[in-house]
Amino acid sequence: MNRRVFLGSSIGAAALAATSPASRLPVRKAVLFGMLPASLSVADRFQLAREVGFEEIECGTTPDQAMAEELLAASKNTSIRIHSVMNSDHWKYPLSSPDPAVVAKCVAGMETSLRNAKMWGSDTVLLVPAVVNPEVGYRDAWERSQAQIRKMIQLAAELKVVIAVEEVWNKFLLSPIEFARYVDDFNSPWVKAYFDVGNIVLYGYPQDWIRTLGSRIAKLHLKDFRFRKGVTEWVNLQEGDIDWKQVHAALRDIGYKGSATVELRGGDADYLKDLSRRVDSILNGA
Repeated sequence: MNRRVFLGSSIGAAALAATSPASRLPVRKAVLFGMLPASLSVADRFQLAREVGFEEIECGTTPDQAMAEELLAASKNTSIRIHSVMNSDHWKYPLSSPDPAVVAKCVAGMETSLRNAKMWGSDTVLLVPAVVNPEVGYRDAWERSQAQIRKMIQLAAELKVVIAVEEVWNKFLLSPIEFARYVDDFNSPWVKAYFDVGNIVLYGYPQDWIRTLGSRIAKLHLKDFRFRKGVTEWVNLQEGDIDWKQVHAALRDIGYKGSATVELRGGDADYLKDLSRRVDSILNGA
């Protein structure tokens, strides 16, 4: 084989590899429980998630034991794992509050979430760690939230559930370097990052954040965002301004192998099936 033929075949092989199933990220597709039709029973909502192509579900904090058991039964019967718990009330009762009673409510909610996760076989609990506002400065938000999370690490370790902190328009953790430092300060395998691809597009690029956070990322949220003539809006996946090919490349570069949960409006079976296909397209690097 001469050099020209060799180079031609090498380029052709590279192009084929880039579009082959091998380029698909080893990421499991998940959907929020709240996106599934509320008119259906819990069991039917899990079954629908399976039928439209999702592999996992993320549920919210569930203090009602009967409901928690119903969710577990639905998970087992459909082989759809509840992979994560989205903690509730961290906006209404933030860890950064100067009021001890407010903080106590958030801590109690996190304890419930961690125990939900253990019961369901989930490996993460999503936590919005702090909220900066006119009454709570940035430094206070940082120090107060870290102090409270440190108290939770022992329980998280006992239950083997990661506390995954997320940036979510809370005027906190506004750069990937800062987010990485916040996680690193705990020096614990039980505190990581829950990275939302859409939340940071007002002041950054997802691919940059992904590469900076690297192995700190425990889980992903997928949503899309669009800027038009000063108007910002949430849109369906692949209809906004996020460069999904760059996101795919960054996730491949860091070797991410976790779950990716769509966080959008809910809908019927046809909408969810289309959404599942869009996630496939993203994971395939299309």
